[in-house]
Amino acid sequence: MGAMNTDTILDGEDVAWFRDGASLATAARGAAATLARRIGLNSHRSAEVALAVTEAATNVQRHAEDGALLLRVVRAGDEAGVEFLTVDSGPGMADVSASLADGVSSAGTLGIGLGAVARLADHFDLHSVAGRGTVMTARFWSRTVDGRAVAGPSGASPASGVTRPISGESVCGDAWAVRAVDDGGHRPALLVMLCDGLGHGPLAARASHAAVKAFHATRDLSPEGVLTAVHLALRGTRGGAVAVARIEPAAGRLLYCGIGNVSGFLLGDDGRRALLSAPGIVGAHMRRLRTFEEPLPDHGALVMHSDGLTERWDHRTLPGLLNHSPLVMAGQLLREAGVRRDDAGVVVVKGAW
Repeated sequence: MGAMNTDTILDGEDVAWFRDGASLATAARGAAATLARRIGLNSHRSAEVALAVTEAATNVQRHAEDGALLLRVVRAGDEAGVEFLTVDSGPGMADVSASLADGVSSAGTLGIGLGAVARLADHFDLHSVAGRGTVMTARFWSRTVDGRAVAGPSGASPASGVTRPISGESVCGDAWAVRAVDDGGHRPALLVMLCDGLGHGPLAARASHAAVKAFHATRDLSPEGVLTAVHLALRGTRGGAVAVARIEPAAGRLLYCGIGNVSGFLLGDDGRRALLSAPGIVGAHMRRLRTFEEPLPDHGALVMHSDGLTERWDHRTLPGLLNHSPLVMAGQLLREAGVRRDDAGVVVVKGAW
């Protein structure tokens, strides 16, 4: 698979959202320290994770509007790490470079500053638009005695996503998954799936988890083959809307097959191209499958999201977004277009071709 990193996100208790409020920083710090120790980070590294999460959460708590922090486990091979994502709706940073400079820290924080958070992390990314909002992410692995991360290549993974449950629920009925496929090219092909389990709550989550399991187990790695396997796996569940994309860098093309209300787009500097899905419910009523082929845009990205995000977003109104990591892109789209009255899920692939 070359240098491609297709980290997988663990489900259930290893994913938690913390909403803005008086106890945000305290709750996030405690959860981060506990999570870091539980996955095997030593006491020093766990303390660094807790410190960075506290600084980020305190910034959201004191200065942001409608902010939230996502804390989760990531895994690369046998190694586990901690990742956080902060999302807010303003006021944004007029000068990101200045905010990351040494010695700059918001009033009332621990005083280490966002620049120090970036140095503590093994991967850090931040995108902010004044008047709109900020998304920040950081990832932490165990480190060797000479300070090197024990897992993961430098930089971001080519695919990442985020899910958020409907208000009032603790589990999300949306899920995404990624597989690298060796097709003989210089870069491997990449399979991506997004599933929106029908409804919300535990029964919707059961359907999406079954879809992810079938996605990883199937041997037919065409989009239609994957969807057929997922359809069989979702029988007996609520079913859902599912879309599967296969990115083939060697051929310069994307193959896409979807059933139900999952939105797919190819993004480029000049705009976005919508990808077509057919009506139906995977696991119940599914029409004859059809795969669509599209050329891969230069320096572009693939975005797939559930109807927990509206389609009324335009990445061109978020200057520089295409230069950032897939997770930051996903977070910004969730901030721009996510709705509270439904589960929301979005996955972004960038840098895979």
